[in-house]
Amino acid sequence: MSASDDLQSLREEIEAIDKRLLTLLAERMRHVEKIADSKLANAAPFRDSPREEHVLQRIRHLAAELGIDAHEAERLYRVILEMSVAHQAASVRSRDTVPLRVAYQGVESSFSHMAAQRRYAGRNGGALLTGYDSFRLAVSAVLNGDADMALLPIENSTAGSINETYDLLAEGGITITAEVVSAIEHCLLGLPGARKEDIRIVLSHPQALAQCAVFFQRHPWMRPQQEFDTAGAARKVRDGRDLTVAAIAGASAAQRYDLHVIEHAIQTEISNSTRFVEIAREPFPCPAGAECKTSVVVALANRPGALGDVLTEFGRRGVNLTKLESRPVAGEPWAYRFYLDLEGHASSAIITEAVAAVRAQVSDLRVLGTYPRASG
Repeated sequence: MSASDDLQSLREEIEAIDKRLLTLLAERMRHVEKIADSKLANAAPFRDSPREEHVLQRIRHLAAELGIDAHEAERLYRVILEMSVAHQAASVRSRDTVPLRVAYQGVESSFSHMAAQRRYAGRNGGALLTGYDSFRLAVSAVLNGDADMALLPIENSTAGSINETYDLLAEGGITITAEVVSAIEHCLLGLPGARKEDIRIVLSHPQALAQCAVFFQRHPWMRPQQEFDTAGAARKVRDGRDLTVAAIAGASAAQRYDLHVIEHAIQTEISNSTRFVEIAREPFPCPAGAECKTSVVVALANRPGALGDVLTEFGRRGVNLTKLESRPVAGEPWAYRFYLDLEGHASSAIITEAVAAVRAQVSDLRVLGTYPRASG
C-alpha cells in the first residue's frame, strides 16, 4: 500500500469515528429531552450549575486517564453543555401542551403587543402574552421565571436605538434568541368629535413622539407629552374625556379604546419600522439553513485606537458588521460599552477566531446571542 493510500485509509477511519461521535451526541440530546421532562415535572430550572461543575470535574479526570488534554476536553464539554441546555429549551418550546409565556412592555394594542401577537399567533400550545409597565419589569419576569421570554424593541428606523434595551442586555442573565422587524404606522387619535386644530396636548411613548418630530414641527400648537406606552396613552385620552388631548398610537388602539383616527401615518418616515429582539434566559439553537446574526458587547481598554483595533480584527477576517452602538458604562464617567451585530453564527470559524482576537484586546467581551436574521 502506498503512502497516499495509507493516508486516505486513515482519513476514512477518522470520518467513521466522527460519525460515531455525532451519533452519540444525538443520543445524548435525546436523553437531554427526557431530563427536560423530569425538570418540568419537578419545576426545576434547566440550568443546574453545581451539576454542570460536577460533570466538568468528571470529564477532566477521565480525560487525564485517557491521555487527553484535560483543559481542551473541558472546553469541548462546556460547548456540549450549552448545546444541551439550548436543546432542552427548544424541546419544551416546541411542545403542543405547553403555552409559551411572553412578556412585553405596554398594554394591549400597543405596538409591542401587536408585534408579539403576530410572532406567536398560531403557535402549537398557544402563547400567554403579559404586558408590563417598563422594559425592566418585562426582563425581570424572564429572569425570575414568570415568563419564558420577552419581546422588546431595540431600534427604530427613524428615531434610532432604544437605549434601555441595550442597557438591560449589558446587565447579563439574558440572551437574544430571535429578532422581529415590524412596520409601524403612527396615528393621531382623539375622542369622537375632536378636531386637529383644537388639539393642544399629544400623549405617547417617547420613541413614538420622536418618530413624529416633523408632524409636531408642522403643528406647533400641539405639545408632546411623554407616557409609558402608546396604547396606554390612548387609554388615558379615553378616560380623560378632554377634546383638546390626543394620543399617538396605532389604529388598533383606536378601535380598542373607542377613539377616532384624526390622521393616519403621521410618522416622519413612511417606511417607519421597529426591530424587536426576543430575549430568554437560555440560548435557542438557530434552525438549520437559517441566515444567522450574532450580537456581542465589548468594554474597551482605555487606550488610543482601541475601537479601531476591534473593528480591524473583524474586518480583516471578512466579518460584516450590521450595527455598532455605544452606551456609557454606569458609574464610570467617560467609559463606554460597544454593541456589535455581526453576520454569521458565533460558532463559525471566522467569528470564533475574530472574537478570540478581540477578547485579547478588550477589558470585557460577551456574546449576547446568535439568532436567525429577520427578513424585511
